[in-house]
Amino acid sequence: MTHAHPSPLGTTDRVKTAIAAALGTSVENYDFIAYGTASALYFGAVFFPGTDAFVGTLLAFATLAVGFLMRPLGGAVGGYLADRFGRKPVMVGAMLVMGGATFVIGLLPGYAQVGALAPVLLIVIRMVQGLAFGAEWGGAVTMAYEHAPWNRRGMFAAIPQAGNPFGIALASGMFLLSANLDGDWRWRLPFLFSAVLIVVGLIVRSRLSESPEFAEAKASGDTVKNPFLTTLRKDWRNILKVIGLRIVESFAYYLTATFLLSYLTQKHPDIRPLALGAITAASITAIVITFAAGSLTDRIGRRPIYIVACCVAILFAFPMYLLTNDGVPALVVFVFVFGIGIIHASLTGVQGSLLTEQFGTATRTSGASLGYQIAAALGGFAPFLATAATGWLGWPGAAALYLLAAVIGLVAILVTRETFGRAERARVQQLVEEARTTETVPVA
Repeated sequence: MTHAHPSPLGTTDRVKTAIAAALGTSVENYDFIAYGTASALYFGAVFFPGTDAFVGTLLAFATLAVGFLMRPLGGAVGGYLADRFGRKPVMVGAMLVMGGATFVIGLLPGYAQVGALAPVLLIVIRMVQGLAFGAEWGGAVTMAYEHAPWNRRGMFAAIPQAGNPFGIALASGMFLLSANLDGDWRWRLPFLFSAVLIVVGLIVRSRLSESPEFAEAKASGDTVKNPFLTTLRKDWRNILKVIGLRIVESFAYYLTATFLLSYLTQKHPDIRPLALGAITAASITAIVITFAAGSLTDRIGRRPIYIVACCVAILFAFPMYLLTNDGVPALVVFVFVFGIGIIHASLTGVQGSLLTEQFGTATRTSGASLGYQIAAALGGFAPFLATAATGWLGWPGAAALYLLAAVIGLVAILVTRETFGRAERARVQQLVEEARTTETVPVA
């Protein structure tokens, strides 16, 4: 049986696949960010009563970090399955597990109802969340990337990345809407709402076609028996680069959206609705910037935007606290929008293509997922470490942690080769032009 080679023009499903991937990452990030927001605002009192506010917040952030610890395992398992059996089933399964776990959190009894069992149940479900989230990212981004026209892969790989801030905006918006409800409904409703998102996402993703590159590799026998071990053995340097590249993005987000939110609302309790609204506005801004950054990489390469974003993050580390310490509303809004909507979004917009292109088809999901999720596991401790550092050094401790992550990211991108430089762009454009004269696949 003859198997067609992937077309430089991409597939007829490329737009649908990218949107479906973005819907899935929206659901996954809604679920994960809902937990981070609830940890910052409510879980200390609900699941860890009897402690002072500082210790309660520290314990709540510790349970947040537990989920991140499970993400490398989820990335390893999901990457293995996606590279061995296909991208599509992993995308569907990960979203189903993640959404179900999030819905159950909305039903959990608190410490007042079942005592010490409450935090235990919370931690167990948090671990399930981490596994599912770890399995999600690689399959979604790889599918969008491999269905895309070769000269627009940066843009198409950024579409599922743009699903991240969309899910964040939904989660922040739901917490903003529920902030005035009575009792536990303030935090339960956003978790229960995830059921609606799960149904929509599953319907869309179940109708996708498999990645053309994976289908070709499978038909020609180019898949490997154990993608996980193969990528560890052959691509460990690239995995380390991905970890370094992701550290800055992961820490930048959680030190802003989770830790800074908690820090400001404890210092200025009345500012909570404004801060939640600012994060929602920042996330909406990030949707546009993520897509724009990914699109721009197809014109100027992957590295330039990442280098600039890391440098800006370095310069922003201390001013973000100097601007917000007094709780001036306009400055609080500016810091959240700039930190999340500009810095973080610029990084995520590049990552879809940059991280994926560090690996070949046979181990692409395994390698990118493993590095991405190991960095995420480290980033999950960012709010915990920042809380501890603030207790020791005050706000400069948290600012220094942000600065360190940004420096690591800058070093990582400086030692990472350009994957879509001038020569690569010219060669790909030539292949696309040649394909347009011989193929009938329309260009989106």
